Amino acid sequence: MGFRVIKTAAASLLAILITDALNIPGATSAGLLAILGVDVTRKRSVRSISSRFFASLLGLLLACILFYFLGFHYWVLALYILLAFPAISKANFKEGIVTSSVVVFRVFQGEEIGFDILLTQVELLIIGLGSAMLVNLVYMPNSEGAMMEIRRRVDGLFSVIFNHFSLTLRDPEHIWDGKELIEANRQIERGIEEAKRASENQMIHPDGSWNIYFYMRKEQMENIQSMMHQISQVYERLPHGVLTAEIFDQLSKDVVAEGYTGKSEGLLIELEDRFKEMDLPTTREEFEVRSAILQLCHELEYYLNISKKYKAPTAKKPQKRADSAP
Repeated sequence: MGFRVIKTAAASLLAILITDALNIPGATSAGLLAILGVDVTRKRSVRSISSRFFASLLGLLLACILFYFLGFHYWVLALYILLAFPAISKANFKEGIVTSSVVVFRVFQGEEIGFDILLTQVELLIIGLGSAMLVNLVYMPNSEGAMMEIRRRVDGLFSVIFNHFSLTLRDPEHIWDGKELIEANRQIERGIEEAKRASENQMIHPDGSWNIYFYMRKEQMENIQSMMHQISQVYERLPHGVLTAEIFDQLSKDVVAEGYTGKSEGLLIELEDRFKEMDLPTTREEFEVRSAILQLCHELEYYLNISKKYKAPTAKKPQKRADSAP
């Protein structure tokens, strides 16, 4: 927000100075138009400024017709609003309603219609909105560092979650409040928004790797919720649970590594083979718990497949940014 204020001040000052240098009346109006044109991303800026410009032209045309035939009266302004606002919205220039109103009210204040008057308003639009676009296109803050920090937090939270899974499988009486799940969800949503903003700031070759990473984590978060349900059904300690806990120990390390190691996947394959060699359950309780553990392993396999789906292993060639751990 602080940086946007600085950009707004720069755009407004630039518009005023240009207007004044060209001896065009209404320099402060150009500054106001520049304030309205500043936006948070480059792509949004282009869309917004285009919408504001064409909405203003449409509003000017309609206002001139009304002022010419009905005169400069306050009730004509009300009539203009009733007619122009729906027309501008229908033309898909809704963002430009306020900008067009600034221009039209300025014409109303002058109580005069003529080619020179209309030309001046168009010049102010070009200078004001053009200054805003120039400032937006010249520089936008780099969000790479912010997304990297969010990624570290998400990976760290996943690691803590898997550690708690391991502790619960070893000791079903283990108490955990699950606050890391809530925080991980919050950070993932924040990362998605940040990645979207970063993508909209890249005009020519947008990099979607961060979008892929955070949406991958979002999908995995849903999978973790399913794991939670299965772990909640493990109400007694079994060798099968202890063996599964070892995989989560490894996964808690893999998830904060730079790339997909495949170690957890290898342990899971070995564990599934060991399960097949073990004796069948002898009691109903053991059957229920082993069934929950087996389903947990299936959910874990799905979790690891999500990682493989979105990125290649990075053991030989580590990648940055979205090429994160499983």
